Amino acid sequence: MKKLLVALVVMMSVGAVQAQSKFGHVNSQALLDTMPSRKAAMKELAELEERSVKELQEMEGELQKIYATYMANQATSSPVMRQMDEERIQKKQQALQQREQELQQMISARNTELNTPILKKVQDAIAIVADRKKLSYVIDETVTLYFKGGVDLTAEVRTELLLLDKK
Repeated sequence: MKKLLVALVVMMSVGAVQAQSKFGHVNSQALLDTMPSRKAAMKELAELEERSVKELQEMEGELQKIYATYMANQATSSPVMRQMDEERIQKKQQALQQREQELQQMISARNTELNTPILKKVQDAIAIVADRKKLSYVIDETVTLYFKGGVDLTAEVRTELLLLDKK
């Protein structure tokens, strides 16, 4: 999504526009919301995040138990035992932090993996409709502060996009 938005913003900022240039606009969010593949990707990502949160909560629960045991036995433990327990707690905390980073990276990678082909389809559908209508520029309504005129391509691109998404 971000790449599409950046590409559209770059297209808007390129040089002076000639008078005969034609503009079109789309609502990229509306397009994405209609795609079955996007909905499936969002569902998969939500499930992955849910499993990750559950795993981290379980790890944190184990850490809390170890810490509670440490605190309860602190007064009666020998200095050597306290040091061993503190090291064990520290290792658990580090493992929790490392796993959290791993899961965030995994989710981010999967997000990119799932969304890259979806955004490519959106770009392809926009290009097909823009070529058909002989438009020079297509602007995303969701990131444009003001626009007046131009051709709203959202419905036509949605149709083209659903065809591409079925393939």
